[in-house]
Amino acid sequence: MRPRPSRHSPQKSLADSPATAFDWIGGEARVRELVDRFYDLMDLEPGYARLRAAHGDSLESARDKLFWFLCGWLGGPDHYISRFGHPRLRARHLPFRIGIAERDEWLACMAQAMQETGVNPDLQARLAESFAGTADWMRNVGA
Repeated sequence: MRPRPSRHSPQKSLADSPATAFDWIGGEARVRELVDRFYDLMDLEPGYARLRAAHGDSLESARDKLFWFLCGWLGGPDHYISRFGHPRLRARHLPFRIGIAERDEWLACMAQAMQETGVNPDLQARLAESFAGTADWMRNVGA
């Protein structure tokens, strides 16, 4: 389920509401900024060391893949699907140990990235809820 912007925001009239979360976040440049900050935080913050270790030596491929995926997931261009087909998120992540700690680090890192890149607080809340459901579904170990 793609996140949708609120149509009842006190700051915007119904006519001013963005059609998609992709529009609300500010398009490709802002999605790229969010993804770059997310991966930069993995390198900078000791609290994300487990998450960083799961990504191997280079983050470049992961940066591009998350950017391409999020563009489409947020309602923008389907860059990921045009390159790789259906995302099959769970299947593609099965080789990686994803437990509660890994899920929580991913969510915390993304929350920090959203805050630091100035994502609208209402959109942050909606995205955090969607990310949490997906991250929990991605778990492949009990703890």
